[in-house]
Amino acid sequence: MNTSTSPTGDEKQKETRVIDPQKAALNKNMETVAWGFFLIMLGGFFFVPDTIVKGGVWSLGVGAILLGLNAARYFNGIRMSGFTTFLGILSVVGGGLELGGMKGIDGAVFLIVLGSYLILKPFFDKQKLFGKAEEN
Repeated sequence: MNTSTSPTGDEKQKETRVIDPQKAALNKNMETVAWGFFLIMLGGFFFVPDTIVKGGVWSLGVGAILLGLNAARYFNGIRMSGFTTFLGILSVVGGGLELGGMKGIDGAVFLIVLGSYLILKPFFDKQKLFGKAEEN
């Protein structure tokens, strides 16, 4: 006989997620601003020749935009996006390495950052740092 007190599948489904409309609106505004910065950065990348601005600078800029968005979310009590945090870290590390003269190691950096994220994922889940931005 099962005398476990853990919730059943039906009880887990009954757990409702609370959506805060103010946080959802703030997150949407912050994402819109980040998209604006990203598109300006992308336009600059196409417009400015590599002889003036090295490729790694653009990667650093994209990483700063993505990580800045998630920092703004964190300081406003909004859950961060694991995906954009991952891409931001990857962009910053890749851009820094490219500026440092190391080229062609993007795959290795990707695997190292992904592995680090997977190792730290239980900590992130416990702290509830990542998830749907509009949820409490």
